[in-house]
Amino acid sequence: MIEAHAAIERWPTAQPFTIARGTKHFVDTVLVTVRAGETEGRGEGTPVYYRDQTAAGAVAMIEALGDVRIDRTAIQTLLPPGAARNALDCALWDLEAKSERASVWAIAGLHPPSPVTTALTLSLGDPGTMEMAARAAAARPLLKLKLGGDGGDRDRVAAVRRGAPAARLIVDANEAWGGLDIEAEAAALALLGVELIEQPVPAGEEARLDGVRARVPFAADESCQTRADLDRCAGRFEAINIKLDKAGGLTEALALRTEARARGFDVMVGCMLCTSLAVAPALLVAQGCRWVDLDGPLLLARDRTDGLRFDADGRVWPGTGVLWG
Repeated sequence: MIEAHAAIERWPTAQPFTIARGTKHFVDTVLVTVRAGETEGRGEGTPVYYRDQTAAGAVAMIEALGDVRIDRTAIQTLLPPGAARNALDCALWDLEAKSERASVWAIAGLHPPSPVTTALTLSLGDPGTMEMAARAAAARPLLKLKLGGDGGDRDRVAAVRRGAPAARLIVDANEAWGGLDIEAEAAALALLGVELIEQPVPAGEEARLDGVRARVPFAADESCQTRADLDRCAGRFEAINIKLDKAGGLTEALALRTEARARGFDVMVGCMLCTSLAVAPALLVAQGCRWVDLDGPLLLARDRTDGLRFDADGRVWPGTGVLWG
């Protein structure tokens, strides 16, 4: 019998974290612990706020399972995609690995993971502020910029390019370009060396991209949660951003990666604001992906004491020992 326990944890951000939808000073995550005898597995989920998920709601979902038999297959239908299923799914993977004295990657039939280079996200701000942030991070190979869709995004990107002339740049509009000339915006950003534009239009309004011929590929974030969303992304986005909180766990994230690649999509792997406990399983999905954005712990004031290793050169290393070893 597997017992599951869920608790809310609050993690302050290192700096106010601003995107087109607002500013965050902390994030509430859900820690799920599962036990079978003396063996324990852990998983973490961050509620997808733009889908009206909350930490309290995620905990309630876990508690509502009661005495139902819990395993990775069952929870794919017992729980909807989101933070609750993600945290529980990852905890069950962790529990199985520790019970079998094996690694999660081996149980999943994957190759041993290698370190990957993650983007560092620059919070939305005025051009001067973003240029200063870019200068402070200029040594990093990949920067991700939050944009606002307010007519000032070209100036923001130009400022960041001045601050970090050698860095690769990707940008995230967070659905804010619905009222702009998307093709013209993309053309302007291409001249500044931007190599990917995430979610230019609101989810549900993907038809705005029909006929758009952009020099920079678009990635579906809010528009792609699980495999069920790939049909409406086809022909409109060249890439998808897989996040375990959106997909509802490592199980669905791996399946989504496989199907997306089979259908010709490039793959990006991202995360919400989170600790290393959430990034550790995402690193398995990120292997071999074109873009990686797993900097959640770097945006917090502190990480878990058994957190992952993040190097100054942008590399993040797979977990060992107590954290997803």
